[in-house]
Order: sequence, then C-alpha cells, then structure tokens
Amino acid sequence: MRPLSLACRWRPSCCSYLTLPIILFLILMKMMYFKLPIIKIKVWIFFLLFCNRNEDLKQMLESNKDSAKLDAMKRIVGMIAKGKNASELFPAVVKNVASKNIEIKKLVYVYLVRYAEEQQDLALLSISTFQRALKDPNQLIRASALRVLSSIRVPIIVPIMMLAIKEASADLSPYVRKNAAHAIQKLYSLDPEQKEMLIEVIEKLLKDKSTLVAGSVVMAFEEVCPDRIDLIHKNYRKLCNLLVDVEEWGQVVIIHMLTRYARTQFVSPWKEGDELEDNEKNFYESDDDQKEKTDKRKKPYTMDPDHRLLIRNTKPLLQSRNAAVVMAVAQLYWHISPKSEAGIISKSLVRLLRSNREVQYIVLQNIATMSIQRKGMFEPYLKSFYVRSTDPTMIKTLKLEILTNLANEANISTLLREFQTYVKSQDKQFAAATIQTIGRCATNIVEVTDTCLNGLVCLLSNRDEIVVAESVVVIKKLLQMQPVQHGEIIKHMAKLLDSITVPVARASILWLIGENCERVPKIAPDVLRKMAKSFTSEDDLVKLQILNLGAKLYLTNSKQTKLLTQYILNLGKYDQNYDIRDRTRFIRQLIVPNEKSGALSKYAKKIFLAQKPAPLLESPFKDRDHFQLGTLSHTLNIKATGYLELSNWPEVAPDPSVRNVEVIELAKEWTPAGKAKQENSAKKFYSESEEEEDSSDSSSDSESESGSESGEEGDSNEDSSEDSSSEQDSESGRESGLENKRTAKRNSKAKGKSGSEDEEKENEKSKTSDSSNAESSSIEDSSSDSESESESESESESRKVTQEKEKKTKQGRTPLTKDVSLLDLDDFNPVSTPVALPIPALSPSLMADLEGLNLSTSSSVISVSTPVFVPTKTHVLLHRMSGKGLAAHYFFPRQPCIFGDKMVSIQITLNNTTDQKIENIHIGEKKLPIGLKMHVFNPIDSLEPEGSITVSMGIDFCDSTQTASFQLCTKDDCFSVNIQPPVGELLLPVAMSEKDFKKEQGMLTGMNETSAVIIAAPQNFTPSVIFQKVVNIANVGAVPSGQDNIHRCEELNFEAL
Repeated sequence: MRPLSLACRWRPSCCSYLTLPIILFLILMKMMYFKLPIIKIKVWIFFLLFCNRNEDLKQMLESNKDSAKLDAMKRIVGMIAKGKNASELFPAVVKNVASKNIEIKKLVYVYLVRYAEEQQDLALLSISTFQRALKDPNQLIRASALRVLSSIRVPIIVPIMMLAIKEASADLSPYVRKNAAHAIQKLYSLDPEQKEMLIEVIEKLLKDKSTLVAGSVVMAFEEVCPDRIDLIHKNYRKLCNLLVDVEEWGQVVIIHMLTRYARTQFVSPWKEGDELEDNEKNFYESDDDQKEKTDKRKKPYTMDPDHRLLIRNTKPLLQSRNAAVVMAVAQLYWHISPKSEAGIISKSLVRLLRSNREVQYIVLQNIATMSIQRKGMFEPYLKSFYVRSTDPTMIKTLKLEILTNLANEANISTLLREFQTYVKSQDKQFAAATIQTIGRCATNIVEVTDTCLNGLVCLLSNRDEIVVAESVVVIKKLLQMQPVQHGEIIKHMAKLLDSITVPVARASILWLIGENCERVPKIAPDVLRKMAKSFTSEDDLVKLQILNLGAKLYLTNSKQTKLLTQYILNLGKYDQNYDIRDRTRFIRQLIVPNEKSGALSKYAKKIFLAQKPAPLLESPFKDRDHFQLGTLSHTLNIKATGYLELSNWPEVAPDPSVRNVEVIELAKEWTPAGKAKQENSAKKFYSESEEEEDSSDSSSDSESESGSESGEEGDSNEDSSEDSSSEQDSESGRESGLENKRTAKRNSKAKGKSGSEDEEKENEKSKTSDSSNAESSSIEDSSSDSESESESESESESRKVTQEKEKKTKQGRTPLTKDVSLLDLDDFNPVSTPVALPIPALSPSLMADLEGLNLSTSSSVISVSTPVFVPTKTHVLLHRMSGKGLAAHYFFPRQPCIFGDKMVSIQITLNNTTDQKIENIHIGEKKLPIGLKMHVFNPIDSLEPEGSITVSMGIDFCDSTQTASFQLCTKDDCFSVNIQPPVGELLLPVAMSEKDFKKEQGMLTGMNETSAVIIAAPQNFTPSVIFQKVVNIANVGAVPSGQDNIHRCEELNFEAL
C-alpha cells in the first residue's frame, strides 16, 4: 500500500518536465521492491503521463504574464507542427483570443484554425471576438479571424460568414482578399444554396489586379462555378499577363483553368495542314472571279491573338523550379498549341526526371502517353530514359514503356542491346517486364521479329525460372502471328515442360501444342500422356489447357489419344474446382458423340481448331489520352471525383470581342515632343491619308499577335515583352511608357511597308507566310523563311518608292532593313554573298542605349570562299549484305548545295554488287527530327549488274548533328538508313583579313569561346601539319596571321545564311 500513498502525496503541479522522469523512475523502483504485478506498474505510469502531461502549459496560459503565455503558445504550435494532439488545450487557448498582445493573438488564431472544426461548440462561444477581429488594424489578425470563422462548420453561422466574406473581399489588403477567396470554398461546401451570392463575390475578386489574389480566386471559381466561362472573358488577358508573377500553386490552378477556357473559345490549331487549300487559279479565270471564289472558300487557319497570348505567356514558366508548374504548362501546350510548337515541352519534362521518384513517376506517365502519338518529341532524349540501377521498379517499368513507344528501325538495335542488360537484372519483376517489351518491339517492327524471337528462345535456357516463364508467354504470342515457320521452336518448348513449374508458362506451352498439334503429330500425344500423369497435382489454369489439348488431339488423332482423353475427362469430372468440372462435361458432350449429343457435335472440330486472331500487344497508356494530362484521373486511368473534362474544339470560334475591355480615357496621354514630331514626319511620308494611319494604329496590336502566329520559337525577350505590354495597354491605356513602345512599334511597321500598297497585297503576304509556316516542319525554319521573304519583298518595294520619290528619300529616309533592338541580336543574319550592309536608322534614345555596340558586320564585305581541303573519306550508308546486293556510300564534297543555301551537299554512290538488274532506286519514307529538311535525288530507273552511279542530295540539318533517317528503296525492298553529319561539315569557309577577324572576334560573347588542350608529338606542331589537321575535320578558311604561333580560321554556319 505504500506506493499508493506515495503517489497520492506527489503533486505533479510542483514539478516540471525535467523532474518527471526522475520521479517516475523512483516510483517504478519502489513498486518493483514490493513485487507488485507488472500490469499495475504500467497502469500507474500511463495514469501519471496522460493526466499530467499538459498541466504546466495550462498554468502558463492562465498566467498574468504575456511572456509565459507566449512561451506556452510557441510550445503548443510546435506540438501541432510535429503532429501531436493538442486538442485538450482548446478551452485554455481560446480564453486568450482577446489578448492585447499581437504575437499571442497570432499564435492563438493559428491554433484555432487547426482545431475550430473539432471543437465547434467552444469556438462558437468566442464568435463575437472573431467578428471584432475582422476590423482589427492588423491585416494578419483580420485574415486569421476570417480563417477561423470559416473553419467553424456550423450551418447557423452561415449568414455571419457570408457577411464577413463580402467585407473581406473589399479589404484594402490583398492578403485579406486572398483569404476571402479561400473562405468562399469552405462556405460553398457547408451551404451550396449560397452559390449565387458567392458567384457575385468571385466576379468581384476576378477583377482584382493583385497577383496574390489571382490564384486563390481562380481556385474558388473552379470549385463553385467552373461552367461560368462568361466570368473569365473580361479577365482573360489580365490573367495571362499576371501569370508569370503569380505564386507557383496559383499558376498551376490558373493554367488548368485557361486550358479548359481555350478549348471552348478558340478553333483547333491542329487543322493547319488540312485547311490549307490550293490557291492556283484556272487559266481563263479573271482576277475578279478568282477573288470571289476565294472569298467563298474557307479561309486558311489564323491563330486568334488571344490564343497566341496564352501560349506565349506560359512559355517562360517551362523554366520554373516547381515541377507542378512545368507539368501544367506541358499539358497546356499538348492540348491547345499547334503540333509544331509542342516540341519545346520535351526538354523541360526530361529535366524533371532529375527530381525525386514521386515526381518522376507522374512525369514519366505523362511522357508515356505523349510518346504514343508523337514519337518525334522525345526521340532526341532517348538516352534520358535508360534505366538506372538505383531506380525503383515502378520507374523502371515506365521507362521501359517509353523506350518501347520510341523504338523504330533506326534505334532498335541500340535498344535491344540495352534490353539484353535489363533481362539480367536482379529485379525479377523488371526482368519480366523487359521480356514483354522485347515482344512488343518484335510485333511493332517487322524487321527485328526474327531477331527478337531467336533471343527469346535463347532465354529459355536461363537458370531463372521467372525469366523462362515470361519468355514462354511472349513466344507464344509471337508464334500466333506466324506459326507455320517455327515448328522447331514449338518442339523445343515442349521439352521444357519437365523443368518449368510456373503455371502460366506451362499453360502457354500446352496451348501452343494444342493449336499446332497437326504440325507436331509425334510430340503432342506424348505431351498429353505426361500431363495425364500429373493432372491431379497441376494448377487449375494448367488443368483447363490439358482438357483443351485432349479435346484437340481426340479430334485430330483419335487412334492414339482416344483412351487417354477419356481418362483425363474422367479425372476432370471429379475435380474439386467447379470450373474444371463444367469444362469437362461440356467437352465430353461436344467431342464424344452419343444419343444425347446435339447438333453442335458435328462442328466440334471447327469450334476447337478455328483460326485464332493474333494477339494485339498494345501500350497500357493507349486509352489514357482522353484524360487531361497531369490530372489524377490520368494517373489512375479512371475518372476521379471533381474531374472536369476538356471539351472538343468548336467548329466556329465564338465572338472574340467578349474579351475586349472598355477603357475610359481620363486625359490625353502625354508623349515626348521629339517623338511626336518624328511620328508626324513618318505620317507625312509613309501614309497617303490619315485614315490609313488610324486603321493601322487601331490594328497594330492584333497585327503583332497574328504576325507572331507563325510560331517563331526563337523570339527574343524584348519581342515577348512588347507583345505583353501591348496587351496591357489595350486594357488600361494609362501608362505612357507602354504607349511609347506601341508608337515605336507602329513606326517600325510603317518603315517595313510602302505607303502606296493596298490591303489586298498585305493579305496575300500574310497568306503566303501562313502557308509556308504550315508546310515547314520547324518553327524556327518557318519563321526565318517568312522573314526572308518579307525582307526581299519589302526591299524590292523600297526600290520602287525610291525611284519614284527621290526627293523625299533625300530628306532622311534610310534603306529598308530589319528592326534592330537591344535583345534582337540573334535575329541578325550575315549574308552569304559580298553585300555592303546599310546602317540601320535608330531613334535618339536607342542610339544612346546602343552606344559602343556595333550591330553591323565587322567588315564591309563578307564572302564565302572555296574549300581549302576536300577529304575523300566515305561513309557507309548501306552495306551490300543488308541491302541485298545494293551498296551505298556517301561523302561531303564541301561545295555549295544547289538545292538551298542552308542545305549541306551530300554525294551518294550506289553500287549494284549482284548479277541482276536493280530497278527503281529512290528515297522512300523520311523520318526526320523536327526542323530538318531533305531534298532527295531523282529516282533511278535501273542499275545494271556491277554498275555504279553517283547522285547528289541536300539536307538542312538546322545547324545541329541530329541524325537524318530515311528509307532507301528499290522496286522490291526498302532499307532504313541514316546520315549524321560531323560538326565540321556544317560550316562554310569565309575569306577575310586579320584585322576584320580580330574585330569579329571582339564582338563574340563568352558563350562562344571554347578552349581545349591537345597533346601531340613535336613533329606534329609545325604550322602546315596543324593547318592540315584542322581543315581535314572542319570546312574552315585560313586567315592571314602576323604571328607564327597563332593560327586563325574563319567559318560561317549554314543557319547564318
């Protein structure tokens, strides 16, 4: 009894957490001394710990000192952060909600937000305090009070919450307005009948210009009224422009909402190729008739400026540090951008594969879905999907799936070597998945079917039973496609029945033997005999296949197997599994004729030995494309609660004027006097009437948007900033700096067009540029082509105007050039022929900014010289063994390509090594990466035996070493070949003086400098040897040097032409 009296005398309020363990230890020792049961000891310890663990915190909260209360609240919030339960302290904490100390009040509200929903009755007692706190001078207190109020899930306070949300939505602090948007969702889940009033608050908050509010109010919009697209119309452009500055999770919500919005308001950009039409007119038609006909036809696709605004403003977010933001932008580009522009997301998605395994899993799932439809997007990053030994199984399986989707004739040999390593993995599940992958590659690529099949047969001798079993299953599927040719493999697999124990593999072998029992008449009866011995000990799946095998042999070879089949049917008749008993009765009535047999017994052979269709090995991600990428529904492959489906593109775009925002001009915008004079002089010279200038002024923004519709991905930052500023300018119309930019933009456009041209010519230009953009496979190429066309046209027009108006050109007009800005240095293209470049006319402000920066070429004349050295080394394009007697070699002659300035000239030598004529040699299907172009040689009618012929072709490698894959075809066969250029063959030699070279060298930035150390023998350090080595590997020109130890070479890449 003495331990009890000790426990009663001990007052826990007199001790702290430091002395409690010591007292517990003393009590435990005394109990053990008196030999009390262990159960009682545990009960006493639990009682002491549970009943007195928070007594000191309660006393500190009831203290008169703010320091003690603050210390207690810090410890309580720390407990919550660690996941410990502090709900029993609610009465003591809620008393301090009216504390005058700001720090204590903040922590009390943090606690109440966490436990207000659990302790609703106690929280209701302090509701008047929360209402007073809504008008506190401190914005954090106001926001916290609203959060606590919205966390009390009691229907009786709904009117109070509604009033608080309305007041908070008009608060001066954006943080309070943000919490008002959060409270909208809580109130809607508590009382959905308040929807109409909440929509009014959402409509008000959508007009908020603060980036802090934007993400929260869009989230409230998605929860309460996602179908009210009309609320977004007026705020669409504002949301697009604010997107970059919104917090990361707000960016995710806004991007997903704008994706759904774009699918309802814009026409599909994926019909560019289909809607482009033939503009050729009939010979006898007049221009007027042709014009009427063209008007009646459907106009070519032109992207809506607002559609382009969304795509352009989300592009910088691909570099976000947040994986969710990058994934959101990727799904937006996938669902609403032109297919030619969606390729830019691949690099950003591959970058996310360096994140943790959870992020990798989601990203790889989305890439697996994308790679089924558009393989070319991820082919350049094939090695990024190679499996690492440290990857978990789920990541390995997804990478295998992607590699299978990306497999083609060009890379299948590399992938098969990679798969050979994976099969040896210690992860058996991964090894089995690899074997399935090999089977899919064999079905998708006919050229490697036999190779894969032979490799799988070799795996049948593997020591690992799982590998052997999976190989059997895959071989069974492959043999269904061409069973006649592989009788030996079936015999080999029949011998494995004695060693394989996996039920699925045994059942697959039995099915194969049964299907091909007529091709292996000697082996099949013996297999049935062995299976009859072990029938009772087999798995149910194997028993069903034994019954099927017996039925098929009974129908085809009844002399040898009649008694054996009846024995097996008798065993199945009394089996424990009812499925096997049913199958036995069914087969007996079908194949063994008797009086009770129906009409079906006549067709038993057709039923059992009917031709089965070959299995279709498809990707498990094939049916996921109807879900929006990056969503939970896509990950689970099932429609999740709250999932909003993407609508189909409208046939006709809704009225775009609903997104126009009315701007009330309070006062005329101020413009600098010098600039106004310059604009007036431009008007006098370039425009024939003021009406024309007004129309161009009003349509400048739309023209800039549609002009960027050609999809030039290489746009500089200044272009994007000007476009976004023009959008903001159309909304507010109050910032003079933006007006200055827009005025400069109009002046630059006025310089690019002749004043005497009418609108029809401009429309024709836009049509030709659009068609050229749609035809090109690369965005950058298309943009550069359209720019060069517009430049050549504008130059010819400027010559005409110059001849007609010489007096006006003497007053200050300069020759027509491209617009030059601070960030547009990449757009400057040196010419390929000796041309004296004119000096661009710049405004005084730009001249001051560009002082010391020379944008023109360093020399007045740049010319491409002849190659210094032409290597005779040839590369094998097609070996005579692979080409069935047709051999092909290629080399780079280092001569200008006659098919295009940007193309590399390639000469191909074709040899016929057979004793028969090879007919119709031509280039077949081309599988080029995005941006690459190829000009093929004309088809060769015939090539005589032992004959040889050399042809020329040109390839635009887009200044990269990407592989150009295509098919070299004859009359009977097609062979997959590829050409990958060395870096040195992508250059052109340029002739210039040493002075000009140094000037050009001084203009290079650090990113264009490369240094390396080469170790060579002393005899190889002579100038002639070094020069010979350099020109052997690179097509460069020599520059005269005044120093013996310095050698200079000059080149020009094809993209600069």
